[in-house]
Amino acid sequence: MYDKALRAQKERVLCTDGSYTFYSKEFKEAYHSTKDGAFKESLEKHIKPAFSLKSYKESVTILDICFGLGYNTFTTLYYIKQHNIQTKVHILSPEFDEALVRSLDTFDFPLEFDIIKPIIKAISKDLYYEDAQCKIEILLGDARETIRGLTSDDLLRSNESSVGLTPKEKKIDIIYQDAFSPARNPLLWTYEWFRDIKALCTEDALLTTYSTAAAVRLGLHENGFLLYGYQGEGVRASMLASLRALKALEPIDMALKKMRNPTAKSLHDKAYQ
Repeated sequence: MYDKALRAQKERVLCTDGSYTFYSKEFKEAYHSTKDGAFKESLEKHIKPAFSLKSYKESVTILDICFGLGYNTFTTLYYIKQHNIQTKVHILSPEFDEALVRSLDTFDFPLEFDIIKPIIKAISKDLYYEDAQCKIEILLGDARETIRGLTSDDLLRSNESSVGLTPKEKKIDIIYQDAFSPARNPLLWTYEWFRDIKALCTEDALLTTYSTAAAVRLGLHENGFLLYGYQGEGVRASMLASLRALKALEPIDMALKKMRNPTAKSLHDKAYQ
């Protein structure tokens, strides 16, 4: 399904919000919605909803799927600094394109990221960054293999740092589900993928995603996630999934959705093996 020969072939694209992204010839798709904008999409579909619901926590562990150009991770850092959020943040992000990550110190990021340029350079050089509030780890390799190999014990060991996360915080609190689309990279949207993600989650974990596709809704629903529509400012609708009910949001009625679309099915690994 993946083509390493095409991996390095990318074209820079200007988005409507003024930020830049890449178009991947391997996946025949841009890394971000050029209509919503790379920066705006990250901010409105992932970071704002996540921190509006989780910033009360003393510490959070975030799984950023996948790192790519790093917009979700970098926008997280920008957001917590701009809003003086004191939550300690540990971000784990699988990524199989090491050359892309290594090149990010020269990428034309939006001006909002100027305050975190030293962090971007550190991650580009070391695939790692840590300070008193934040810890970021790029996990090189295929995301499916990375997630399957990431156990609670691994999370506990990696959290023993100056960030100060405790054993009770050893699992994933937030997932930025932001892989290439189900049509282009289905293996990161299957029932089994969400099952493996859920195994790493806290009891009240929150998943953010731009995709509202029926197959994605079903894959999450069949794994016990409760689904909610979400509307960020100035972007197209997205979706939240939670393992605990979110009182402030209107849930998606999956029984009604299935009744109206009885032929819809979740994606499964066996279809792509």
